[in-house]
Amino acid sequence: MNFDWTPEQQQIRASVLKLCAQFSDQYWLQRDADGRFPEEFCRAIADGGWIGTAVPEIYGGSALGTTEAAIVVQAISESGAANSGVSAIAIGLFGLTPILAYASEEQRLAWLPRIVRRDDIACFGVTEPNTGHDTTRLKTRAEPHGDHYLVSGEKVWISTAQVANKIMLIARTTPLDACARPVDGLTLFYTDLDRRYADVRVIDKMGRRCVDSNEIFFDNMPVPVAHRIGEEGKGFRYLLPGLNAERVLIAAGLIGLGRVALQRATAYANTRVVFGRPIGKNQGIQHPLAQNWAELEAANLLVFKAAAQHAAGEDCGVAANAAKYLAAEAAFSACTNAVMTHGGMGYAKEYHVERYLREVLIHRIAPISPQMILNYIAERQLGLPKSY
Repeated sequence: MNFDWTPEQQQIRASVLKLCAQFSDQYWLQRDADGRFPEEFCRAIADGGWIGTAVPEIYGGSALGTTEAAIVVQAISESGAANSGVSAIAIGLFGLTPILAYASEEQRLAWLPRIVRRDDIACFGVTEPNTGHDTTRLKTRAEPHGDHYLVSGEKVWISTAQVANKIMLIARTTPLDACARPVDGLTLFYTDLDRRYADVRVIDKMGRRCVDSNEIFFDNMPVPVAHRIGEEGKGFRYLLPGLNAERVLIAAGLIGLGRVALQRATAYANTRVVFGRPIGKNQGIQHPLAQNWAELEAANLLVFKAAAQHAAGEDCGVAANAAKYLAAEAAFSACTNAVMTHGGMGYAKEYHVERYLREVLIHRIAPISPQMILNYIAERQLGLPKSY
């Protein structure tokens, strides 16, 4: 088994890191302070062609794959952009899978080039406040009315909805009690986020201040039938391939975040002198950081195994979820130790590591919690009975 990247893949990483170097640590510190969306960063990523990394050329993309998209995301995060940089452009990289797989050719030609060029900015409307991870029991309804649907309900933790003009939205078109299985009766749409019918409210949160998280309240928002992806009632199945891609790319970003935190910790440990010697000489400093390196490298192997499986069209559910779990735990530990290595200065914003720690928590929790991942692995890989 060859673990080396091809020269082209190495060049992708180098090119993305070079582009991201235009957006310094100070830039991200300022965005964390003022909360302004990093649109100039997103525009640079789009102009560089990176949003379309895994999109076929006919739709304006580079016709590469999941592995290359993971390399892009990891480089963005590792540059110091961290979770803010990844989340600002994430849906363009992993959210397109249902469109690529299940939309009509007419829809793909109309929608994808505009996303790749960032003429359209999309958000992803799945999570609801009262259903959590139980997506099959979501409450948002899409009632058919001739050539359109009327959508009513509530979504929560919707990233980038303040700047988005489009939304990929899943809603129930058949009541749950009329379906043979909970996964039935859900329909997927890609449509305009019409603010005449959608009240978008920012959630004030712990980290990643410059990339907004929101509640959205829909009140009979009209959605044309032409904006439906695939068949009515099959939306949950259409989401699944995209969710695996999401797990892989989030995991890749988490590895990047853990690495930049580790880089800052080791640099500080080499230069901070206490009692006449660098603190990096002390094994109490060395050993946690060495363990972080080993954990990040091991998790990274599984990230790119899952990416390869997804790119090959193989069943990658277990690997993708396990990669997200291991990457999140390894990155969380690395960010925590980076703060502790800095001592009191780890609490100061100017050293950046406190921002990394706040940002790593987002994807330790979401889009799927570590506990739910372990449930999934126990059931699907180990053959244990379903526990929930």
